[in-house]
Amino acid sequence: MALGSDIEWTESTWNPVTGCTKVSPGCAHCYAERMARRLCAMGQPNYRNGFAVTTHPHALALPLGWRAPQVIFVNSMSDLFHPEVPDEFIHQVFNIMRRADWHTFQVLTKRADRLAAMAPQLPWPPNVWVGVSVENEAFCGRIDHLRQVPAAVRFVSFEPLLGSVGILNLVGINWAIVGGESGPGARPMSPEWAIAIRDQCVDAGIPFFFKQWGGVRKRQAGRHLDGRLWNQWPVIPCASSSSSL
Repeated sequence: MALGSDIEWTESTWNPVTGCTKVSPGCAHCYAERMARRLCAMGQPNYRNGFAVTTHPHALALPLGWRAPQVIFVNSMSDLFHPEVPDEFIHQVFNIMRRADWHTFQVLTKRADRLAAMAPQLPWPPNVWVGVSVENEAFCGRIDHLRQVPAAVRFVSFEPLLGSVGILNLVGINWAIVGGESGPGARPMSPEWAIAIRDQCVDAGIPFFFKQWGGVRKRQAGRHLDGRLWNQWPVIPCASSSSSL
């Protein structure tokens, strides 16, 4: 939980919560679970419980000490809206994000129903973006929950993209990310699935970011879709956000 990340659509990660449980097919080969087990074996204290959901109050204030503006992925090793994360702790995380207004925070969840239920109770400053993960058409209902959240930027991460998502309702969505699964046992992504999402985003005027083809050797597979890179970003409402975007 420190500055610096090799995730293409962010700059840093912050993990006030670690650990998760599988909730849908996209979780089958979870990279965070593999990493947590490795860190536990290495004796990293934040992973003493392996991949069991664990809150880390000592990590809450970390972004307040990072003075240079960063785009920060919140809980890359967990899901903030997991049912085992107490409401009060979620409120504390949002309070830190509100106070650290020179950063841009990206919150991504598969628990879209809890996100929507809690949204009216939470502050939504312009530097807090929120997204849901959708791996195939069966889980597009998460986008409907996302639409209920009054965030300045609402985004959908179609990663790992495991099937067609059909015709999307992108009303109220500000950004789409697509990526194939990577790592051991990676399931292939059909080009048609990715292109169909890209085309719908282009037609709707929604910024589109193609993260990767994935696979066991993801760097060899690259990031080009239809012969080019797609690195589009949403309009950033927070004036103090990182200039690197």
